[in-house]
Amino acid sequence: MSILVLQIVIKQWDKSQRTETHVLERAKIPDKYPIIFPPAFYIFNKKCVIDQHGDDLQGGRVKYIQSADGKIKFDRFQVCSIGKVLEYFGTSEPGEAPRIIGSLNNKWIQCKYNWRYGVFESDMYYWLYEEITLNAICISKLNEKVFLNGEPAIVYEDLKLMV
Repeated sequence: MSILVLQIVIKQWDKSQRTETHVLERAKIPDKYPIIFPPAFYIFNKKCVIDQHGDDLQGGRVKYIQSADGKIKFDRFQVCSIGKVLEYFGTSEPGEAPRIIGSLNNKWIQCKYNWRYGVFESDMYYWLYEEITLNAICISKLNEKVFLNGEPAIVYEDLKLMV
């Protein structure tokens, strides 16, 4: 039985934190970590490990669901149970097919994207900017340092938003 390992690193900031100093500080934040329980946890009958790091200012930022056809969907990604293929939805139009990033079988993939969205809090609207990094692999035995022991087989970036 294979285990799907999903490590999500979230960096969030508002408009006041877009200075060069803030950008340099965010650049110091790692984009991969060892898998440590807790905070990492199992879901879907111990077939998947979730390891989330970084900011989650609104709480509950990333939700994970498994569809009837076995696909695991979270944020802008989905993993197909057949072939363990990672797909990315990006900012595509509704109904548009996802981009196939690659196979997760015994090799890890790193995906990064940035985005912003409006938040209403304390009677004010503001932009919340974020950079999301996903490290993902499907392996037969969990290795806590899987993302630290080597470089990803595939790096996919969708960094269109200038922040």
